[in-house]
Amino acid sequence: MEFLLFGVVLVTILCRFEVGFSLQEVTSTSNKISFIGWDDFKVDFQKMGNDNNNDDDNKGRRSRVIVVDKNGNGDSLTVQGAIDLVPNYNSQRVKIFILPGIYREKVLIPNTKPYISLIGNQSQTSETVISWNDKASDRDNNGFQLGTYSSASVSIESDYFCATAITFENTVIADPAGYGMQAVALRISGDKAVFYKVRILGTQDTLLDDTGTHYFYKSYIQGSVDFVFGTARSLYKDCVLQSTANYAGAVAAHHRNSPRENTGFSFVNCMVRGTGNIYLGRAWGDYSRIIYAFCYFEKIITSPGWSDWDIPSRQKTAEFGEYHCRGAGADRKGRVPWMKSFNDEQIKPYISTNYIDGQQWLRL
Repeated sequence: MEFLLFGVVLVTILCRFEVGFSLQEVTSTSNKISFIGWDDFKVDFQKMGNDNNNDDDNKGRRSRVIVVDKNGNGDSLTVQGAIDLVPNYNSQRVKIFILPGIYREKVLIPNTKPYISLIGNQSQTSETVISWNDKASDRDNNGFQLGTYSSASVSIESDYFCATAITFENTVIADPAGYGMQAVALRISGDKAVFYKVRILGTQDTLLDDTGTHYFYKSYIQGSVDFVFGTARSLYKDCVLQSTANYAGAVAAHHRNSPRENTGFSFVNCMVRGTGNIYLGRAWGDYSRIIYAFCYFEKIITSPGWSDWDIPSRQKTAEFGEYHCRGAGADRKGRVPWMKSFNDEQIKPYISTNYIDGQQWLRL
């Protein structure tokens, strides 16, 4: 079930629609959205500004569209400017349609602004870029180091967020010998988020999958060291994980401090490719959980496959596993002996959207 946004021809008629919206209209609905569906990724130009949608499937799901155009033909010149137009505690979907261009800005969606979609044109994902260049060792206006968390080009703290056909980028090129080179392209800290056909580009610590339940579907994530990291519970399905490491590196680092924490990263039918000699995962926390199922590995996976973060006690508690993976890098000879094995029944909880309670909030 895929979709295509209308092409460049329709962009030329955007100015004929009233795509801005009334704050009163957005906040007036009493129906609170409780799921993400395919409609949340689409912009229907024929219905923009039309409130008379009586489709039973869409009752209570009216949305408004804000157009971002750096050339001045939309509602906002910047992505952050569009987000600022959304009222706090809005209760219906707001779609921010971003026209192609490189938007050099640091973006924050606060937790007071749920139900936001960032939407680009599917044929121009690589040309619709939100980009910044902070790193952990940089200083803020008060002279304090930013740290990894605050280095993010785009930070999302709101619930029910989704994005498609957007590139999130941090342009810092990490020097393996450098200090404080962590440079996050995207931080997602809200709950119930979906990323469909997005690109997330960086080097060290590209994607901070921080907290909440998230679904990354058919997306491209690039980096060299721990380029997927955090404490969230997330499913990555049909994604490309592109290593740019020159020598050593790692795909993922998960943090989990207790077996009672229902968190972890599950990669299903993903491709790990690129350069370097990299770990599939590193035990950032005592009970780190990272699982690959039905994935394809190029011959870039280091023979042990997994790292205990130089804390041997984590070998007894970390939950790392590979299930029915393939490719030259999937040879398990030489893998660490403490890697977990799964049978068909044991792997089931990790390979569908049920892993992220998708039956409660996804309609895809």
